[in-house]
Amino acid sequence: MDVKTARPSDQEAAAAARANRRTVERRAKIALLHTPGGIAKADDPRRVATRIDRLARYHPDVRPVRPAAIEAGDPAAMAAAGAILERIILTDDLLGVGYLEGGVRAASAVGRVNIRDDRGRLTGYGTGSLVSPELLLTNHHVLPDAATAGFSVIEFDYQDGVDGLPRPVHAFRLDPDRFFVADEDLDFALVAVRAAPGELDAFGYNRLIGTEGKAIVGDFVTIVQHPKGGKKKVALRENRVVDVLEQFLHYETDTEPGSSGSPVFNDQWEVVALHHASVPADDHAELGRFINEGIRVSKLLAFLRGKRFTAAEQALVDRLATRSERTAPAPAAGDGERPGLTVSMPFDIRLRAEPAPAAAPETGRIDPDYANREGYDPAFLPGHTVPLPVLPAALVPLAALNRQATAEPRYLLPYHHFSVVMHKERRLALFTAVNIDGRTSRALHREADHWSLDPRVDEAEQVGEEIYRANPLDRGHLVRRLDPAWGATEAIAQLGNDDTFHFTNCSPQHKDFNQNKTTWAGLEDYVLNNADNHDLKVTVLTGPVLAEDDDRYRGVQLPRQFWKVVAMVKTDGTLSATAYLLSQEELIKGLEATGEFSYGAYRTYQVPVRRIADLTGLSFGELPDADPLELLESTGEVREIGGPGDLVL
Repeated sequence: MDVKTARPSDQEAAAAARANRRTVERRAKIALLHTPGGIAKADDPRRVATRIDRLARYHPDVRPVRPAAIEAGDPAAMAAAGAILERIILTDDLLGVGYLEGGVRAASAVGRVNIRDDRGRLTGYGTGSLVSPELLLTNHHVLPDAATAGFSVIEFDYQDGVDGLPRPVHAFRLDPDRFFVADEDLDFALVAVRAAPGELDAFGYNRLIGTEGKAIVGDFVTIVQHPKGGKKKVALRENRVVDVLEQFLHYETDTEPGSSGSPVFNDQWEVVALHHASVPADDHAELGRFINEGIRVSKLLAFLRGKRFTAAEQALVDRLATRSERTAPAPAAGDGERPGLTVSMPFDIRLRAEPAPAAAPETGRIDPDYANREGYDPAFLPGHTVPLPVLPAALVPLAALNRQATAEPRYLLPYHHFSVVMHKERRLALFTAVNIDGRTSRALHREADHWSLDPRVDEAEQVGEEIYRANPLDRGHLVRRLDPAWGATEAIAQLGNDDTFHFTNCSPQHKDFNQNKTTWAGLEDYVLNNADNHDLKVTVLTGPVLAEDDDRYRGVQLPRQFWKVVAMVKTDGTLSATAYLLSQEELIKGLEATGEFSYGAYRTYQVPVRRIADLTGLSFGELPDADPLELLESTGEVREIGGPGDLVL
């Protein structure tokens, strides 16, 4: 906030109105926090469950708790949630020393904004934080327009050192011509900093995390700030979230003029909000009769996703989010990564339609609430059950665990209308299983791709964007984008569409991988719409053949063969299950390479379901008995597919 002029009245009035409207609800939440286990009851059940899941990233002994059980008031779930949150959040101020180390790194990216006019005169102060290697985040009422930003300066290290002496201050002009975006309603401004390459490295940056679960009512927060435009200070502990609104957080903490634009951190040093206002709350003597308000980070990122930028600006926006979430210590300066907040969250990779280098990750639109995904339905086909493939005993220990799983098998990853099982050593899917409903399917327009890691699986157990950079590898969907895009509404269909852009549903494929791509990709469509199909429903199981001698590239073995098993119910009520293999002819015949592997020799074959079982080790239950190839002795073991007329259904 500007310390020489009053805070804009509209911002103050709006924040005060929000605080006053929530007095009754806020007092009830605060009262709950003072009861045993109350921290698990003071916020929305799904938000509580998501917070527990996020804490599991830092505390390996934490197990997820089902939000539905919390919402229903299940005693066991409430007890578990309360015990977890009280142990981790309500710790009588006892924190590991890593909290201090993380705070030093996070605070180094925070600076004092000197607000100047066109004559270079100082008109006020604010606080700002680097949130990428080039971009600074502060309030709209600190930098209301590009002209003001162009005259203003950010100062880093305006603080005392451990010896009590002032540290050398490093000042930089801002560069709104390169990038500037601001919004008065959300009261934020994001602007580029004018610096030579490498000049800002020493200060690091605090990445913005779009996913939910960073803070709930009862969480403690820390604000690094320049109060009254003075030296950098930190408001520690006894500063807790007391209410969560759609776009804002309300919290108790010590802030003063000049603190506007400060990042609000949780105990894991994740930025949860952008501080922007402190308003009177006369009904809350226990809060010092003031409520502080910050804009939720997820809402800022959502706003940016809805904006259109030039290619150069978009490249800067893309760097606001990181590919992976880490809990390891941040690398030191000079180690190849910029120092800064050690914990960071993706979300996806934006792929441009025009030819361009691999783009940097950004927060995507994938539904962050993984508790609402029901996954693959074995009873989807009318009158028949098609269970998930069964892993052999040797593969069960190699299946990656779903850290949010509340039922067996714990390695199953449910999405909207499909499920995935991952191989944790190969870091690729063992198989996917999707239900397709031709009656309610929707041909959704394909927008720019947004690929995301799945936060339920350890990052080390899934292949991400790193393998696809600067090479001819494509990100190959296993479950096709439009296969789960069905439902009563377009919004439901969109959820299924978006879920296919998880890296767990992706396998690296050479750009020349599939010469007969139309045949392979169109199998589901043909069976769904042109075969003797009752009720226009299809179940598809898909996966790579994970051979021990697959070629290794960038630490990842690239699958050389891919399989599908397609099940439908014919109009006479009988089940039909057909299997397909995308492979080289040599591999089809001998199931082992006869020479140097060639990515250009792929063809599509129909094979018996039992052949897929032999190749993968998976058990497909009764599906081999429903395979028409088993009934036609004259067809042979393998049929090359050149078009729909070659299929035996």
